[in-house]
Amino acid sequence: MQQKTRRVAFLGLLFALAILLSFIEGLVPPLPMMPPGVKLGLANIVTMYCLVLLDFRAALTVTALKGLFAFLTRGAVAAAMSLGGSVLSLLVMALVWRLTKKRCSMLTMGLTGGFFHNMGQLCVSVLILKTTAAFYYLPVLAVAGLVMGFITGVTLQVLMPHIGRLQQDLGPPAGRRR
Repeated sequence: MQQKTRRVAFLGLLFALAILLSFIEGLVPPLPMMPPGVKLGLANIVTMYCLVLLDFRAALTVTALKGLFAFLTRGAVAAAMSLGGSVLSLLVMALVWRLTKKRCSMLTMGLTGGFFHNMGQLCVSVLILKTTAAFYYLPVLAVAGLVMGFITGVTLQVLMPHIGRLQQDLGPPAGRRR
């Protein structure tokens, strides 16, 4: 019972961190020449962390909570876009993680996650708009997803040694024993 309580509390903290990163990201003004709708995706660092250091279920839980939060704060369309991108991204990252026998780099995870997050959002936008015209934005979103995925992957790679030290101090995260 204590292990389950610890896991729930830890996932709550990770969810709060994801929301905080999204909030901070929202404070950053759009860079000049940046295409509309392109964001860093800093909250995806938390999803990658969950997938790599905890398990798929933890990553899916945080993803679902982020979608629910988007629904509560920005409405149904924002939630659909959030979930469409996040779930596809998570599924593909999990597949890559599994196929590489957990040996791929955080950079690979970031690139995969960023690209497929944008592809998932693009597909949701086609369903919402009921037109394939949104696919004209595909090249922009593909490049943006790779660039932003590079940034999130490198960020997580840089943070991993620090997270490792924190885990040694606090003990292994609930859900996966090392």
